[in-house]
Amino acid sequence: MFLHMARTTLTIDDHLFRELKRKAAEEGRTFQSLANDYLRRSLQSRRPERYRLKLRGWKANEQPGVDLLNRDALFDLMDGR
Repeated sequence: MFLHMARTTLTIDDHLFRELKRKAAEEGRTFQSLANDYLRRSLQSRRPERYRLKLRGWKANEQPGVDLLNRDALFDLMDGR
């Protein structure tokens, strides 16, 4: 059986990150394993709620020299650096 694992980048509060790292070390697990387990349990424990997603767009123009795949550079640009 082939299990596809997607990769993503999350920005996690420093305090929460330290707690997760500590918990993973205490349990002898990887950070990834612990985080996946917590996310899985959280999703399974909630009853799906019906909601209507309303998206509002905005006009955006691509800027020369901006790499949309470089998260740090984008944050710097948004912060005016």
